[in-house]
Amino acid sequence: MSPDLPQSRLRRAATTTWRQLPFFVWLIALWMLLWGQFTWLAFFTGLVAAIVVTRVFRLPPVELSGRVNLWWGFVFVVEFLVAVVQGSLTVAWQVLDFRHRPGTAIIAVPLVTDDDLIMTHVGVTASLIPGSLIVETDRDRRILYLHVIGVRGDADVEKQRASVHHWEERIVRAVGSRAQLQAMKDAATARSAVAGGGSR
Repeated sequence: MSPDLPQSRLRRAATTTWRQLPFFVWLIALWMLLWGQFTWLAFFTGLVAAIVVTRVFRLPPVELSGRVNLWWGFVFVVEFLVAVVQGSLTVAWQVLDFRHRPGTAIIAVPLVTDDDLIMTHVGVTASLIPGSLIVETDRDRRILYLHVIGVRGDADVEKQRASVHHWEERIVRAVGSRAQLQAMKDAATARSAVAGGGSR
């Protein structure tokens, strides 16, 4: 047996572990968010749950981009926490404001990236922010359907779509591939051009 064979296996194992690490960390973070606890106990139980999910269940491997940008990951986390607080305050005010009944709507948001993991991240992020909830996904057409409260007109609908696109862009910047990042930039440029043309 060639002496290079164990080293090549070790390199492949290290590469696979590095590619799966963001998904593993995301499972732990999702577990802590679902329980609403950021304690050592929640971390360790999330670690056990992530190990069970990734090792026991026979699921197809998740292909990650292999690119992780820690700065944009930090920006995503900070913006997400701020959005959760703002969403909670907004929903609380809508409940307490007896002068107006908060309107509701189900809106379709087409995504730019054609990636199951990115689509899942965007859907979970949108659902965890109070005021919006994913009710259906169309994988083939890359469309998320959200139930949103506090909608009074078309402007609020477009604002919600822009919010979902914002989270998609942040997630792609953090863990997406370079091709996905370029697609996001092209889509943002196209939306700006359409908005600029419509305002004339």
